[in-house]
Parts: sequence; structure tokens; C-alpha cells
Amino acid sequence: MAEFFEALDDKHTAMIAAQPVFFVATAAADARINLSPKGYDAFRVLSPTRVAYLDLGGSGNETNAHLLADGRITIMFCNFRQPAQILRIYGKGQPVLPWESGWDDLAAHFTLLPGTRQIFDIAVESVQTSCGYGVPLMSLEKERLTLVKHHAQADPMEWAGKNKRRRKSIDGLPARTTDRYIAGVMPGDGPVAGD
Repeated sequence: MAEFFEALDDKHTAMIAAQPVFFVATAAADARINLSPKGYDAFRVLSPTRVAYLDLGGSGNETNAHLLADGRITIMFCNFRQPAQILRIYGKGQPVLPWESGWDDLAAHFTLLPGTRQIFDIAVESVQTSCGYGVPLMSLEKERLTLVKHHAQADPMEWAGKNKRRRKSIDGLPARTTDRYIAGVMPGDGPVAGD
């Protein structure tokens, strides 16, 4: 049975911390609904009513565009181990770019990864838990490091050029993106050259 909460509690935070993947859904009027899986150590509970996640450059920038147009965001965690549980966070979010007010405070909660382009700052409006009995039992083999390796090997000027072209969603909504290349740190490694 589904239960709703006004904010995250300690049990919710522990469940979130144990998950290697989460899912982000956003939408805007007359646009496609976007749903993206996210990995790495990229999610933080900042308070019972505020969360954030680190975003790396990818094939699009839909979440950014949708949040600028609409603001609504849903984040879902599934426990693929025991006990079975699904947790959804419903809220309003905004992208924070590296040169903007608030970036330094948010970035201090993360280890920046190669290709970091923004942090999504989310005000939690409600939390829902449900049974998750239909979710399979699975175990994590290992993180896929392809994306961070790709960014670590990128030419900063070329990376910036690609991101300048991602100023619109696939439905033509305006997006804001950074052209500042962040070298960051490879998971389990030291700093990557190029910052």
C-alpha cells in the first residue's frame, strides 16, 4: 500500500543511500515526458525537504529545459534488494550552473566528476513509498565508467562547443547549459588533468 509523507525521514534517506541507480522524470506542456536513469554517486539528501543531484553532459538536456518551463520533477528509487520498496520524491527543481549563485554551496556536497555540467536543486513537496513487490531482485555488478571516461578524455573546447548546441530540448524548449568544462575526479581515482 502506498504511503505519503511531507518530507524525507531517516529511513527514506537510508534507503536512498543504498541504491546505485535512480530515475528522473520531467515534463512540460506540449512536450514529451522525459525519463532518465542516473548512476554514480550523484544524489544527495540535503535536508528532509531538499535534495540535489549532479548532472553530467549527455545526449540531451531535457531535464534542464523542462524545469525551466514547468519546474515539476519526480525522482524514483527502487530497492532491488530486500526489503522490496519503491520511493518517489515529488518536487520542484531548478538547474544550477557552475557560474551561478548557489553553485559553490551545492558543489561542496559532491565529488565533481569529469563532464559535470550542472546540479539540479530540488525542493521536496511530498514523498511516496510503495511495496515494490513487482520489482526484481538484482545485484550490482559494477558501475559503468564509460561516460566519465569519455568526458575525462574530451577536449575542453570541443566539449564546450557540443554543449552550446544543447540550448534546446528535443521539442524546441529553451535550455541553459554550461560551456565550462569540469575535469573532475574519476570514481576511485585522483584528479583528472584538464581543469
